[in-house]
Amino acid sequence: MRFSSVLLLSTAVLSGCTVTSSSGPDFRSIESQASVKLVADKKGGNKGVAGIDYALIEINSRVLGYIGGATGGSMATGFGGGRGGPPSLPLGVGDVVQVSVFESQAGGLFIPQEAGSRPGNYVSLPVQTISRDGTVSVPYAGRVRAAGRSVEEVQADLEERLANRAIEPQVMINKVSSRSAQVSVLGDVKSAAKIDLSEAGERILDVISEAGGLSSPGIESYVTLIRNGRSAKVHYDYLTSHPQENIYVMPGDVVMVDRERRTFMAFGASGLNGRFDFEESELKLSDALGKAGGLLDSRADPAQVFLYRVVNRDLLVKLGLDTSKFVKDEVPVIFRANLRDPATFFAVQKFPMQDKDIVYVTNSDAIELYKVLDLVGSVPATAADVSSDVLATRNSVRALKN
Repeated sequence: MRFSSVLLLSTAVLSGCTVTSSSGPDFRSIESQASVKLVADKKGGNKGVAGIDYALIEINSRVLGYIGGATGGSMATGFGGGRGGPPSLPLGVGDVVQVSVFESQAGGLFIPQEAGSRPGNYVSLPVQTISRDGTVSVPYAGRVRAAGRSVEEVQADLEERLANRAIEPQVMINKVSSRSAQVSVLGDVKSAAKIDLSEAGERILDVISEAGGLSSPGIESYVTLIRNGRSAKVHYDYLTSHPQENIYVMPGDVVMVDRERRTFMAFGASGLNGRFDFEESELKLSDALGKAGGLLDSRADPAQVFLYRVVNRDLLVKLGLDTSKFVKDEVPVIFRANLRDPATFFAVQKFPMQDKDIVYVTNSDAIELYKVLDLVGSVPATAADVSSDVLATRNSVRALKN
């Protein structure tokens, strides 16, 4: 009779009963309530009890091909400018310039006769600021448009205007200071400032350096580039390790450095439960499980390790899943790693963690059985207790099903 009682209780437990205490849902509940699944030889289910549709995806080599290199953003893709020479810096409103006019000999428009005849006769006009209408003023040439034009273009324009008045005029424009070619560097830097750009060209890391560098750990820092109403954001360590992301900045850009503590949560049958810091720029799922103390041999089901994350709908589309059940572009997804499969260990070594991920490890079926047996107590073994044994077992099974 002891054997039959244990058998009945085992059947009840393995059918997904919920009487025993647990730190989270079992894998059967996760599977049965998934709206969309990408698992081996299984079809989709329905909406979760909480009213939130989610997808269930097995972690394998195919999935890694779509998310293994995710970074959350790209400067190079968003704006370009990582290759080739530095951007040109045209004159702009607010720039301070000095105009010098050379004549081939004395006695011309600007050089008096008594100065003698010698090469290099010139006159430097007072410094002036390019006005709000974008012009500079030169005697006998009038007001000349300068904003938005290169120094060479303005010089050629002035030479053409003075050609009939001066003797073989040559014009040189010296930019004394620049107010239009500046980049603002703000946020978690040691000395936020507006940085003047030079013709040599400055990249993102250059202007951050000129602002004193980071005031927070690089591992927790993100860099956002804002340009003409558009923005792109990357992790600082990713920016430093991928040279193509360190693009040239342009006049009017805003570089924002933000500190964000990156964490993940671990629950269930792992060695440690709670919130953990990444402490690394590219934390993988295997690393996260290690930080959480690994899987408990006495409790965990290695085949049912789950990671909760919200992803973009495009990922599901690329994987060939039906997304019609999801209204929003951001879709809740539960990724499952079957660590009973030796090959999955290679997959979790490449699966990247993201900020605010949740790792959940389910209890094994054997643990649920032990919990039930603890509730029921010891099972009678004598023939005299057969009737009470049957009655107790029946009542326990009924309670587990309710």
